Amino acid sequence: MAGNKKSEKHNARKGSRQLSPREELEIKQRLKRKEKKSTIIKRAITSFILTIVVLVALVGVYLFSFISSLNNNDIISAVKPSSNETVNILLLGMDIGDAENTSNSSARRTDTMMMINYNPRTDNINVVSIPRDTLIEVENATDGKGNKIPYWKINAAYVLGGEEEVIEQVQNLLDVKINYLVEIDYAAFRNLIDAIGGVEMYIDRDMYYDDDAQDLHIHFNAGETVLLDGQKAEEYFRWRKNNDGTGLAEGDLGRIKNQQAFIAKVIEKCTSPEIITQIPSILKAVKENIVTNMSGSDMIYYGLKMVKNEGISMNTLQGDNERIYGQDFLVMNPSYNQSLLESLKITSEANKSANRSGYSIMVLNATRVNGLAGNLSIELENLGYTNVSVGNYDKSKESKILSNDKELKKLLSEDTGINDLSKNKEEEYENYDAIIIIGEDYLTFN
Repeated sequence: MAGNKKSEKHNARKGSRQLSPREELEIKQRLKRKEKKSTIIKRAITSFILTIVVLVALVGVYLFSFISSLNNNDIISAVKPSSNETVNILLLGMDIGDAENTSNSSARRTDTMMMINYNPRTDNINVVSIPRDTLIEVENATDGKGNKIPYWKINAAYVLGGEEEVIEQVQNLLDVKINYLVEIDYAAFRNLIDAIGGVEMYIDRDMYYDDDAQDLHIHFNAGETVLLDGQKAEEYFRWRKNNDGTGLAEGDLGRIKNQQAFIAKVIEKCTSPEIITQIPSILKAVKENIVTNMSGSDMIYYGLKMVKNEGISMNTLQGDNERIYGQDFLVMNPSYNQSLLESLKITSEANKSANRSGYSIMVLNATRVNGLAGNLSIELENLGYTNVSVGNYDKSKESKILSNDKELKKLLSEDTGINDLSKNKEEEYENYDAIIIIGEDYLTFN
């Protein structure tokens, strides 16, 4: 008896008592549920992977089709940029022109005109909107009665001389070389917005406008947030005033602000994760609706630059309102646009790379060791940098180079051995071409 009791106590301590039939059944059921759950998870993962594979395959097929078959017939040839040149893409939003004969392309005017400027050295992108009332001079141009008229609004350039005239006028205004041309009418615009699934916009004012001649009917209420499909997006994009005369005090300039806000929302939508499922329909819409002299691969390359870029600058060409020959014009004033015009050029950046003296550098010591910034500045000066300043910075373990110039970051990395390269977001030092922050790790590799 005593031995049996000791054995029972020993078994109890070890937790080895015999399970009841009910307990055994519960354990078996739990194991089956775990196995079933594991099977479901495995199937879900497999389905997800297969979905991704199918999506990638579909995107690949559409990409190949897109790259090989863009609509570039009967359009002026592209001017290919060199590797170090800025790239300028002229975007023309065409109106319907002849309402009685929409296929009459010779009557079309540019309702919207924007130039996209991409700097390959800095990855910066400038978008410049050109008001359609901007004054241009056209030699030997006549009105419908044969009268010579030297002054025109830029939205008439396409009617007067086609793509060549538009490009020439924009090049004269902005002092740039246009590399590529993209033409899109409102039917194409609607299809593209539908392809990305629409865009949500907050309506900050009442918009009520009806024009039966253009079959244009705009009805938005202030304070609403509306998901704009292609049709509604066109209405928002085109609105300038209401039928009762109220509307944007700045007229076309105010409309441009609306358009730029809308474009920012489109870019935001195109960077969202769910856009991956829309890629085939987007490429299909672009291929079927846009006329351009860009290759498919170029369009994808620069399109990705747009949607991935966090520093897109939206600008509008500025000028003075003047009345000439009974018409209101916006006369571009170079002094108002000086900084914009300068930003559209590299301005001898290629020479800067070879000539280190062209850069302004700030070296900041982020360690407890005195004299590091001064020593590095001397080394940089010996390499040819002549505009080097020094200072102190909050303590940091990592050394890094901050600059918006990719080539300069690469050059400084080679000269200093620092490989942590980022864009310069330091407002205090935004006037410098580059900031070098010396961290504690600098002592280990220098």
